[in-house]
Amino acid sequence: MTVELTLKIEENLVKQASRFSNKTGIPISKLVADYFAQLDLDSAKKESELTPVVRSILGSLRGSKVTEQDYRNYLEEKYL
Repeated sequence: MTVELTLKIEENLVKQASRFSNKTGIPISKLVADYFAQLDLDSAKKESELTPVVRSILGSLRGSKVTEQDYRNYLEEKYL
């Protein structure tokens, strides 16, 4: 059963979500529902375990000049 949910969200976030939705074809309601489905209070209490692949690349950029902001900019360009 689905129910209607009203959210108050900053206009710029709605525009970003709309662009992402148009680009990917995923409705905003599905994006929100998928996010809510990821919320699991029990697992939030536990430390997340790294997968073997993530563990193998952990620290690979240490000492490089790439910043977190560089990565954020890359993701924004890629997905927006």
